[in-house]
Amino acid sequence: MLYAAPDADIESLKQELLELKQRYEVQQKALAVLEQRVRQVEDQPATPAPKRLAKSPADFSKNTTVAGAPGVGAAAASGGAGGGGSSYGQSLKDDSAPAQSVSNLYNEASGFFGNGKFSFETGITYARYDARQLSLNGFLALDSIFLGNINLDRIKSDSWTLDLTGRYNLDNRWQFDLNVPVVYRESTYQSGGAGGNSNATSEGTVTRDPTIGDVNFGIAYKFLDESASLPDAVVSVRVKAPTGQDPYGIKLIEQPGNDNLAVPESLPTGNGVWSVTPGISLVKTFDPAVLFGSLSYTHNFEDSFSDISPNVNQKIPGKISLGDSFQLGVGVAFALNEKMSMSFSVSDLVQRKSKVKQSGQDWQSVVSSDANAGYFNVGMTIAASDNLTIVPNLSIGMTDDAPDFTFSLKFPYYF
Repeated sequence: MLYAAPDADIESLKQELLELKQRYEVQQKALAVLEQRVRQVEDQPATPAPKRLAKSPADFSKNTTVAGAPGVGAAAASGGAGGGGSSYGQSLKDDSAPAQSVSNLYNEASGFFGNGKFSFETGITYARYDARQLSLNGFLALDSIFLGNINLDRIKSDSWTLDLTGRYNLDNRWQFDLNVPVVYRESTYQSGGAGGNSNATSEGTVTRDPTIGDVNFGIAYKFLDESASLPDAVVSVRVKAPTGQDPYGIKLIEQPGNDNLAVPESLPTGNGVWSVTPGISLVKTFDPAVLFGSLSYTHNFEDSFSDISPNVNQKIPGKISLGDSFQLGVGVAFALNEKMSMSFSVSDLVQRKSKVKQSGQDWQSVVSSDANAGYFNVGMTIAASDNLTIVPNLSIGMTDDAPDFTFSLKFPYYF
């Protein structure tokens, strides 16, 4: 004799299955949002920030000061080493030439160098990003008791970037530079509630071998020399090409034995679209310090892709419109002695929401794709020789959208 389950039991099982599916979708969306934030923050280091221009050491003997201009690469986004004083060097030496640390600070910060027309810079940058997101699936009872599921998702990301930058100086008025980044990434994804157990946490790790990122090219022009009442001023334009691996169409792979966590099959090294960044920098000397600031705007161009779906065995063509961003930075710099100078700065980047359009559908905003990344930067310039400078820089994230910290070490060499 066969036993037939009551209709009530069948309905109960169906309801439980539906709730499990809903929780799974919530977790997938939460992880996707976190991954989007990580990608945005890691892509932003290509955005220019306060940088400096300099004349030759001989020019300083004529009481000529420095100018400011946006810089290049990951170190530039975190504030760079940024700036120095003109006549302050003369208080450190009896002759008319400034301290070597001051001249090297000028040269490192902008690439505008007076002793040659070309410089090559090798830099290595490490960035640590640790993001957590609390997911609530339920309702509030009696204004104080939450009934439902609580889950904590987490992404830990480590990235190393090798920047190779060449700069060409023309008459200490124009500067042309080319930056080629090589990126290594490792991300670990964690999610609670594995196997329906609220106390169990599962994780998956994805690595990306060193791969070329988004190559960028910049032009800067110094249009105003500092006077008693006016600062040095430089305008610049930077263009970034989508030469790195774009993040669209990367599939989320469910982890074996765990229906609550899916991780990307690979990691991107670029944002996949062309962008242009105009900017302006101002520098004013107040002996013994120099104040500098910059403002830039990045416009990302809309582009089409053959696949923008993260689902396995699904291919959906569509368009991506990344949100534009503004970046503002201010700081102060001064020389410590003949061989060393230092700078402190604060920068903030505000990113607008991104939009996605699947083929045949309307544009939709990506939830939580906007960001506000604030940084506090401490930079140092060490004069190793007449031609070689060593530039360490530490950037500390001040907002949730910024990396926890970024450390860079650059070696500009002037020919």
